Amino acid sequence: MTTHRYTGGCDCGNITVDMEFTIDPASYQPRACDCSFCRKHGAAYVTDANGKVTISVKEKSELRKHRNGSELADFLICKRCGVLIGGVFEDGGGRCATININAIDGNEDFGQPVPVSPKTLSAEQKKSRWQELWFSDVTINGAEG
Repeated sequence: MTTHRYTGGCDCGNITVDMEFTIDPASYQPRACDCSFCRKHGAAYVTDANGKVTISVKEKSELRKHRNGSELADFLICKRCGVLIGGVFEDGGGRCATININAIDGNEDFGQPVPVSPKTLSAEQKKSRWQELWFSDVTINGAEG
């Protein structure tokens, strides 16, 4: 299986991401959520259920976790520079994540974002969708607790 590796993170370097995609980035269209939080951050998200992501936080005190509107997932934001890194959902010991395309170096390799409206989905539909589509091999270093 061919993998495509990307790195990225926030502006100040407090939060970094390292990703491996099994999907060809040129054929992937990031999903631009239409909720007010994501719109105000200019966020569009990439995922790969067969890929891998590692999120590392240098200074835990500079990480802000924002619960999304449905109170199901945490969105990771650097307090110091304000960059939205992505979202993490944990359920029954499982963890999955999505990454904001704007936090990825070389993001021009990906297709144009397409609008999506997850706010129209029920909580169970969201969970099912996230578990099906988001990165399932997720490691988070330095942010526990």
